Amino acid sequence: MVLNVEVYAGTAGHSAWFSNDLGKTWVHPNSHSGMYLEARVWVFSSHPRDPDILYAGTDMGLFRWDERTTRWTHLPSPMTDIWALVQDPDHADVLYAGTRPAGFYRSRDAGLTWEHLSAPGIQQFSEINMGPTRVTQMLFDPVDHDTIWAVVEIGGVYRSSDRGNTWELKTEGLVSADMHGIAIIHDASGQKILYATTNRGLHRSTNNGETWLFMTLDSPWQYVRGIVVRPDSDAVLFLTNGNGPPGNTGTLWRSKDYGLTWHALELPGVLNSTPWSVVTHPHDPMLLLTYTNLGQVYRSLDGGDHWERLPHEFGELRAMHWRPTHYPADRPAHSITVRPPVVAAA
Repeated sequence: MVLNVEVYAGTAGHSAWFSNDLGKTWVHPNSHSGMYLEARVWVFSSHPRDPDILYAGTDMGLFRWDERTTRWTHLPSPMTDIWALVQDPDHADVLYAGTRPAGFYRSRDAGLTWEHLSAPGIQQFSEINMGPTRVTQMLFDPVDHDTIWAVVEIGGVYRSSDRGNTWELKTEGLVSADMHGIAIIHDASGQKILYATTNRGLHRSTNNGETWLFMTLDSPWQYVRGIVVRPDSDAVLFLTNGNGPPGNTGTLWRSKDYGLTWHALELPGVLNSTPWSVVTHPHDPMLLLTYTNLGQVYRSLDGGDHWERLPHEFGELRAMHWRPTHYPADRPAHSITVRPPVVAAA
């Protein structure tokens, strides 16, 4: 078995793409791979205890990728449009999903069957944007695995203290309920700190989400999207910020002091839209990827100090993911059946 890093890109209309050279080149599985070629892929999830399996949430429900067969399998479920996925850190077969319109679901058997999880006050339609709400992220507390967080666009922050059996809405202090992301850290003293991102700015909570404090970012725009902790240090966080969705510019920020102060990082070239999120993995905390809403991809090999823009530009990106996998010895890299190569944009 050979250890290999696989990178996955989820697009809004051209399904999922794969790279095994850290994003330099990409392949697009053909229609025989099991996923509709024009699917919208919103989220990926994998688990270290199940290295051959990857899940994807799409506008056509849930798909499972198997590295051993190099195929997607559609897993029938009551969910038709999945925007958030997370796996129980202690049990790879226990999955949680968030949908559009907003709803929470749980599977205890690796996605074969699902139960709906009731959440008080959750709305499925918003008068603000005249459309359905959606769950944009679900996250386990890294220390207390009984606690799960979910953020809803447009609907606020939800907390479950019993692994999803019951949920509480926690919105006091938020300047907007248009939620995008959430992160959990513990500072040098051991205090738990939560961060949540919205269309109107960054928020911080030091009392487990009971109240939130707005934090002004030193930026011409307060629209913030993804917030991610570097796996090797809770002191280091990354934040994506821009002038809206999709926007036409933005900034990638980094904090080295648990989110108290933020400093802009240089991304080479001219951004074509708002930076969307940062992708990390405990296997190599120094390997980072970030991407814009309209498909530019950047890579850092030194934990965020330096970035390079990768050659391929996608039309619209909504999710990226990377992880170590083990290829069977008799299967060379890039043995996935692919369509003819697409010429990369400059």
